Amino acid sequence: MRQIKQLMVCMGLMLLLLIAWMIFFANSMIRLQHPTHELILKAGSSMRSVSRQLVAQKILQEPWSFTLLARISGKASEIKAGNYLIESGITPYALLNLLAQGKTTQENITFIEGWTFAQMRAAINRHEAIKHMTMAYTDQEIMHSLGAEGDAAEGLFFPDTYYFAKNMSDKDIFKRSHQAMQLKLNTAWQSRATDLPYQSPYEALILASIVEKETAKGSERPIIAGVFLNRLRIGMRLQTDPTVIYGLGEDFDGNLRKKDLLHDTVYNTYTRSGLPPTPIALPGLAAIEAVLHPAQTKALYFVGKGDGSHAFSASLAEHNRAVVRYQLKQSQ
Repeated sequence: MRQIKQLMVCMGLMLLLLIAWMIFFANSMIRLQHPTHELILKAGSSMRSVSRQLVAQKILQEPWSFTLLARISGKASEIKAGNYLIESGITPYALLNLLAQGKTTQENITFIEGWTFAQMRAAINRHEAIKHMTMAYTDQEIMHSLGAEGDAAEGLFFPDTYYFAKNMSDKDIFKRSHQAMQLKLNTAWQSRATDLPYQSPYEALILASIVEKETAKGSERPIIAGVFLNRLRIGMRLQTDPTVIYGLGEDFDGNLRKKDLLHDTVYNTYTRSGLPPTPIALPGLAAIEAVLHPAQTKALYFVGKGDGSHAFSASLAEHNRAVVRYQLKQSQ
């Protein structure tokens, strides 16, 4: 009986010591190497993983005390991934509350569907929160630094909003956007419609970039994709203005003239058959899905109505009438 009492006393003392230690630990100040620290917690992390990340980022000395504090307080399952600005002198308990409340501090950058890679690079270079490491790189050098196949960068980055910690390198942002495009393109490719004339996902990406530039009207993308595929199947040239404009580069002054349509470049789909050699812009997922699941249509032509939509025609005669109708209407 005496041994049981002694054991209970020992256990009580150990519990009191543990409580005392947790109170001390929870309210002690964390001394950081700098006044502030950008803490990055990975998505999907367990409580133990969070504590290990805090140790790896030199915020805590060891992981078990913080893990125990989180479990005792009932906040272990509430911690949210993201980027946090931690100030030197914060207590572990205050840090735990900060992570549980999800008070993240993140920068972001948005790449727009239809942008060229040059526009994407310009946006990155202008962003003050990004650590610029590739500003002097050529497009080819950027692709090589990512370990990507080939030299062409156009179209191989997914347009989206990306969140990141301050001073993240531009290489990391390029890598995230490139990986996102590869994932979305390959996933969409696996469920593509049958009997499409593409030899590879890259060819689908090329056409998706053209569709992206031809219309901002979501409901029309599958139809325009169907028109271009009809042309490809019968050996008809794509004859699409956006490729001509892309081929002109800095020489394009905003006004596309007849001489421009006759000026031969590798991107001029009026003078050359088939697809251009690379995409001409960053296509969004809707454009990619459109070229992999095109509308069934007999149309071979389309013309803008002046309101953002298009009139589609199956014959040249019908198309010419639509051109007269809508082009004259716009010029009046």
